[in-house]
Amino acid sequence: MTLNLANRLSAFRILLIPLFIAAIMYYRPEKDYLRLLAIGIFVLAILSDALDGYIARVKGERTKLGTFFDPLADKLLLITVYICLSLVKTLPAQFKLAPWVAIIVISRDAILVLGSALIYMVNGELNISPTIFGKIATFLQMITVLALLLQLKILFPLLYVMIFFTVLSGLDYIRIGSKQFNSSSNTK
Repeated sequence: MTLNLANRLSAFRILLIPLFIAAIMYYRPEKDYLRLLAIGIFVLAILSDALDGYIARVKGERTKLGTFFDPLADKLLLITVYICLSLVKTLPAQFKLAPWVAIIVISRDAILVLGSALIYMVNGELNISPTIFGKIATFLQMITVLALLLQLKILFPLLYVMIFFTVLSGLDYIRIGSKQFNSSSNTK
């Protein structure tokens, strides 16, 4: 099986993760170029996400693999970034996130992945589509990381809006997943 361009961009996004980790892990105030490198890597990942979605829609390159691979790449990227920005000890306070923020972001994604796996095991198939709340939450999670690394003054209001939409989208996905699970278990 060959990967189409959209799926290659998802794979590229996954390959950027270790580079981001290295830039953050080795960051020191005297090596500020590593923060700039982390920003560049993260922006490149965001652009590849937007581009692979565009290509899949416009060029008709939507595939079954892509429906799993693209969100997997997003989740791996964001989980890794939030863990790094909350736990890496070499980061100064202005570049660190409180661990509870990472816990909220990671918990939502863990619940989504586990719920999806459960529905797939029971149903034999999985019909997932991103919701508007999910898209907003993911966008805000990405923008929050950039605001943190760029030390923008809007960080704290943005952080709380991101948390709100992350929780809201998680609850919405649980609602949707519960309906899918209940309808599939009632027919079997």
